[in-house]
Amino acid sequence: MKHPDSYRGKEIVVLGLARSGVQVAKVLHQAGAIVTVNDRKEKDQCPEAGELEPLGITVICGGHPEGLVHPGISLLVKNPGIPYTAPPVQEALKLGIEVVTEVEVAYHICEAPIIGITGSNGKTTTTTWVGNMLEAAGMRPIVAGNIGTPLCEAAQHADAGNWMVTELSSFQLKGTTDFRPRIGCLLNLTETHLDYHGSMEDYASSKAKMFANQKEDDTAVLNWDDSYCRSLVPYIKAKLLPFSVTEELQVGVYVSPPYIPDTEDDLERSIVYRDSDGRSQVIIPVKEIGIPGRFNVANAAAACAIAIAAGAAPERLAEPLASFHGVEHRLEYVRDVGGAAYYNNSKATNAKATGMALTSFHQPVVLIAGGLDRGSDYMELMPLLSEHVKAVVVLGETADKIAKVAEMAGLKHIRKADTGEDAAAVLRSAVQEAAALAEAGDVVLLSPACASWDMFTSYEERGRIFKEAVHNL
Repeated sequence: MKHPDSYRGKEIVVLGLARSGVQVAKVLHQAGAIVTVNDRKEKDQCPEAGELEPLGITVICGGHPEGLVHPGISLLVKNPGIPYTAPPVQEALKLGIEVVTEVEVAYHICEAPIIGITGSNGKTTTTTWVGNMLEAAGMRPIVAGNIGTPLCEAAQHADAGNWMVTELSSFQLKGTTDFRPRIGCLLNLTETHLDYHGSMEDYASSKAKMFANQKEDDTAVLNWDDSYCRSLVPYIKAKLLPFSVTEELQVGVYVSPPYIPDTEDDLERSIVYRDSDGRSQVIIPVKEIGIPGRFNVANAAAACAIAIAAGAAPERLAEPLASFHGVEHRLEYVRDVGGAAYYNNSKATNAKATGMALTSFHQPVVLIAGGLDRGSDYMELMPLLSEHVKAVVVLGETADKIAKVAEMAGLKHIRKADTGEDAAAVLRSAVQEAAALAEAGDVVLLSPACASWDMFTSYEERGRIFKEAVHNL
């Protein structure tokens, strides 16, 4: 359907009563649509219904009733986390009804140019950095999307003088049709979320939708060190602005001297921008960046490329890079106990993210890992466990898998947290086990390499319980 001119008088179903569902329902209702919101949860578990029903929006809870989706429906807007196998989604697709996420609706109502940032790892850190950079440059950014404020809510308050800086997941991007960011960025791609997408091909193609509708006057920011990102180049119409930590680029943002395997990590490095005329400008020495880790250097380079593409002067970017000390649950320092430093990296929901965290430390690591079993064998962690980790404490559905990899890596200290129905107690047990194994000068790192849903409602809940346990040591 055409957006948004034809919303008025059209029947639209919003699937899922999360915050984004509430906001998109309000937007569509204000545009004159006849909106029905549906959620599987019972009504007493849907307090949002009380916010929508007084506006005249129909709310149906407790399941998906027969006839919810019918030929008279013009659009179905689904919560990004609802799988495409859900019956209402399947029925809509069978009837030829367009199925989108709120990102598509927000795009059509947003007056501000949009920056879209996606990737398997590093999205939130990079998005936050870009927001800080544009703020420092006086460019009136609004940070929204998967990072916090629903995009529809933020779009209502944006004007042409703002920049809409959005963190976008593959779940959100898969449900887009016309979405066209002025600047699109793909940070990296690694195997994850296959339980939702069904295949790596579907996951990758969902990420690539970031660039599908871009035109020659838009900008695509790509990780030149990622083979999948490079493979997209022939299909992208927008101007390319790459970033790299392993290669000096003719145009783009890079690290000099580059990171090369077997090169000492304590070399004096800087992030550099080189423009299309060949002029190079140092943005910041790497040692001055506010959060550790080579992967965060890559995130910093990506953020610089995005900010420069938006018009920020390179000399305005150093202060935001230095003053930002990380996002909660992402390599977040908690406290020292007995001379050991404790870090919360609960957002590491795949092995690649945990591997990147491990390489951020030169100290011996006591690793707490494990969670939802999505079928990974975790073998890619074996060399990193051998090189960086002195002990492992495992928990969750993948405890035995990760313990087996740790044993193959030659670790002598492998512990399993006490099991039980109380997930918080299990994690507290893991922290106590780790504390018993840690010595002065070590790092104790929660970096699960798994999603949290086998034990917790979210990685945020898992991270908060970890921090409470550390503060109670």
